[in-house]
Amino acid sequence: MFKGGNGKVDTTNSPDKLNRIVEGTYIKGDIKGDSNFRIDGVLVGSLDTLGKLVIGPTGKIEGEVKCSNADIEGKFEGNLVVDGLLNIKSTAVITGTITTNQIGMEVGCSFSGVCNYIEKQEVPLIASTKETNKVDSEIVY
Repeated sequence: MFKGGNGKVDTTNSPDKLNRIVEGTYIKGDIKGDSNFRIDGVLVGSLDTLGKLVIGPTGKIEGEVKCSNADIEGKFEGNLVVDGLLNIKSTAVITGTITTNQIGMEVGCSFSGVCNYIEKQEVPLIASTKETNKVDSEIVY
């Protein structure tokens, strides 16, 4: 929570700095931010954050994501880059490419794609969305 030496408080992952996309909301576009995100609606596009991402049970993201840590309970299609810990819950359905430093998967989750384990300092930045990164499958809910 505190950064050493300079007296500044690191509030990037603070619960009071939470961006929330609620159920019933549909966003098409790119989002960039410093704090945490919780997605219970639908995002089609990219999300780039220094904070933690939570995709709730009703949440869905189609596109590219880069974040520090993530908990996935809902649906994800695309390219997911997590600097730290990725927790995939039993209700999660993931299709695409995962790049992470650490991963935890609960029994019952669904993952179809490629998983890359790399050192934390090697995690790449999000590249612009390309057709080659798109997943041709469709998840119906």
